[in-house]
Amino acid sequence: MSDQARRLRGLMESRLAPDPVPDTAGGACTITVTSGKGGVGKSNVALNLAIALARLDSAVCLLDANMGLGNIDLLCGLNGYWNLSHVVSGARLLKDVVLEGPGGIHVVPGASGLSDLADCPEGVQRELLKQMSQLERDHDFLIVDTGTGIHRPIRKFVTVADIVLIVTTPEPTSIADAYATVKSISNADELRMHALVNQAESIQQARVILDRLKQTSRLFLRRDVESAGAIPHDLSVTHAVARRTPYLLDAPHSHASLATMQLAQRIKDLTIRQPGRGEFFNRLWTKISRHAA
Repeated sequence: MSDQARRLRGLMESRLAPDPVPDTAGGACTITVTSGKGGVGKSNVALNLAIALARLDSAVCLLDANMGLGNIDLLCGLNGYWNLSHVVSGARLLKDVVLEGPGGIHVVPGASGLSDLADCPEGVQRELLKQMSQLERDHDFLIVDTGTGIHRPIRKFVTVADIVLIVTTPEPTSIADAYATVKSISNADELRMHALVNQAESIQQARVILDRLKQTSRLFLRRDVESAGAIPHDLSVTHAVARRTPYLLDAPHSHASLATMQLAQRIKDLTIRQPGRGEFFNRLWTKISRHAA
């Protein structure tokens, strides 16, 4: 660690209050968006779902937790140098790295840096948790775009969320990887798992895939995986990505946009019926510190 970084952390620790962060049930509903393999449009789904929830009069924050490969900024034309790893290192405060995103959402880049929180001094940990808990209280939804696969750092983010949205496509390898993802997190009892078929050719095709995934998970894992529906294959999505604009804003009346709005409405209705589990960042920190011990 450089001398400058040590000085920054020292200054940060000197300003810290000793009070722990209360774990209240008033935090935002947290939705992790994940997938078993890359190339399924996971980050695009996370971004446009966040915008759709904002259109339903919700305050939404999108955390880019891809492990070193975050591309939310590319998808929506943002240019931010600072990210959450700089907050963990003590170089910036959380409010300094939160970006004003498209459609009225907030974007936090570099959320994968939270995995390094266990290496910080205890006082810095408390201060960071205070800032992140405040971020939760300021929003109705936290959408966490995780990396792909079933590695331990990704599972930390997924298993402490209120809802996990597992994105697959009709490709057989993608469906198999979606099941592998369900299997890897099936021990998280309170986690609500929902599967979404992206780039579906038809509603019938998506229904067959989701029914097969649900039945297999129930038979072999004894876990329920709910259907989140489908987002159809739509050239408007491809065109929007090329323009670095969310498709919900670029083509609001496209089939993909309408399906994403329906998904957002279902999720919002679900959270009204089933409240969340408390503050996400406190649960995440408990898991990180347990593994670090």
